[in-house]
Amino acid sequence: MKKDEKNNKFLWMIVNIVRRNRWLYRAAKAFRSVKKNGIKEIPKILSNGRSHWAVLKKEIHLSKSDRLTQIKTIFPKKIKISVISSLYNMPEQYLREMIESLKAQTYSNWELYLTDRSEDASTGVICESYAEKDSRIKYIKTDKEQGISAALNMSLEISGGEYIGLLDQGDLLHPSALYEVMKAICDYNADFIYSDEAVFSNGHVTFKHYKPDYAVDTLYSCNYIDRFTVFSKKLINQAGVFRNEFDGCQNYDLILRYTERASKIYHIPKLLYFKRYFKKSIAEKTGRNILSCGTKAIKEHLKDKGISARVEDKFGLPGFYRVIYELKEKPLVSIIIPNKDNISMLQRCLASIMEKTTYGNYEIIIVENNSIKNSTFNYYNELKQYDNISVVYWTGKGFSYSEICNFGAKYAKGGQLVFLNNDVMIITPNWIEEMLMYSQRSDVGAVGIKLYFLNSAIQHAGIILGLGDIAGHIFLGASYDEIGYMAKLQIVQNMSAITAACMMIKKAAFYEAGQFSLEFCDSFNDVDLCLKMRKAGYLVVWTPYAEAYHIESKSRGYYATSGKKRRLDHETDLFRSKWGNILAAGDPYYNNNLSLSKPYYCLK
Repeated sequence: MKKDEKNNKFLWMIVNIVRRNRWLYRAAKAFRSVKKNGIKEIPKILSNGRSHWAVLKKEIHLSKSDRLTQIKTIFPKKIKISVISSLYNMPEQYLREMIESLKAQTYSNWELYLTDRSEDASTGVICESYAEKDSRIKYIKTDKEQGISAALNMSLEISGGEYIGLLDQGDLLHPSALYEVMKAICDYNADFIYSDEAVFSNGHVTFKHYKPDYAVDTLYSCNYIDRFTVFSKKLINQAGVFRNEFDGCQNYDLILRYTERASKIYHIPKLLYFKRYFKKSIAEKTGRNILSCGTKAIKEHLKDKGISARVEDKFGLPGFYRVIYELKEKPLVSIIIPNKDNISMLQRCLASIMEKTTYGNYEIIIVENNSIKNSTFNYYNELKQYDNISVVYWTGKGFSYSEICNFGAKYAKGGQLVFLNNDVMIITPNWIEEMLMYSQRSDVGAVGIKLYFLNSAIQHAGIILGLGDIAGHIFLGASYDEIGYMAKLQIVQNMSAITAACMMIKKAAFYEAGQFSLEFCDSFNDVDLCLKMRKAGYLVVWTPYAEAYHIESKSRGYYATSGKKRRLDHETDLFRSKWGNILAAGDPYYNNNLSLSKPYYCLK
């Protein structure tokens, strides 16, 4: 062997040793950087060398005893979880920390597939180094022009696990992540699992996203499921793989298709996923308009379901969307308004309906409740000039909102009912259309709208179970122009309950659920009705695109007298007795990590 060849062989041997040694490789890389850019590069090198995993230790802490317990746990099912990730020009530190977060998992039956589209060869060197030391780590090099969907599909095709987990490059998993996933699989037979997540930058958590359980209308408004997502491989056979035309929002497209077909979707209400924010993200390198891609994914999904709708980006809210469903027909809508005297208020209510409503096919049924003023009955006589307004007379004793509304529903000719308080004044001209587009769906039972006090503060944006004891209005008193946590004041979403101050409900669903329960004369009758509808399999939807003023309880007064207070206490006890198990479990459209003492999305 010639001398030059010996020297070259020796040199490459040294290079390979350095490359395979983490610290030597980092030192050599730093030396080259300083040599090229000068000593000004040293602070940057020291900063980049700081482990974000270490800085996040408080958020991802797992005690030794808990770690040992989880490691020793023997699950009744033997399942391998294949975690897949597509890499593109990723900083070395972020790559190592991502892989180390897998190696730190207390559940060990996993494999990691790293599909590398990077231009920089150093990514491959790092991945191969890990793969040599741990057979669970697989490295796949592909063309740099390969799209992210195609790259992920390469991993899907060769993965050996019964379940697939999606991990974005540079992100971190909590050490218990796969353990918690296995619990969901074994305890609930879940085939689609997701968790809460946090966003961090430079080692500091900047946002925590505590998510609701599966909520299809909320999902159409934004990809709230996002990450950490694990699903059964059987869903791939049913719904297909990643689609190239959705590069940039490929996860959203996949989630829409898989949740539609999953038999059991399970949400783990724990921060198990830590999403890293940094400039050189995958999204930045896709070369596509991600926001338009999101609208395309929703529209394509609805089209596959045979649903005609327009999908729009929310102006000023990137990543949030509005679905405008086509009305299949325009049925008669029966608006039921209980009333006792207070004619000036009823006049304003009726005027707002008749002057503003763009929907033509509606009737108004006023349920007269023991009025005593002659002016009230004189006004009823004036209303006889309108063919679509009628007055029916409830002659029961005392006050029972439930009985009054049930009585009015008997006279309704329409297939859609709207229960409306006489102290509501409509703002949105197409308010009926905005509600009907949801109520026309076979899976929706009731639809509520956005209500304001006269000072424009929020009066109703949906009801949260357990808030303020039994149930309360979320965002109560917030400013009319607030966006809210995860834009919840600006998007359509599923809720556990809505107020009957303005509620649209299919007549068939109303009677199937058993109407308003008579034991709740005054309070919680609307919450009780919504829970009965949910029990019957219907969804409850709240939309911010229909708005009205609501002078809450003005016509009846507040709970000022001792008699009213006793009735409230009695109905509170009744509700707790009837729905105690639901209250104990927590509102599925809220999150058990969030406070029930304040009407905002804040931590306990």
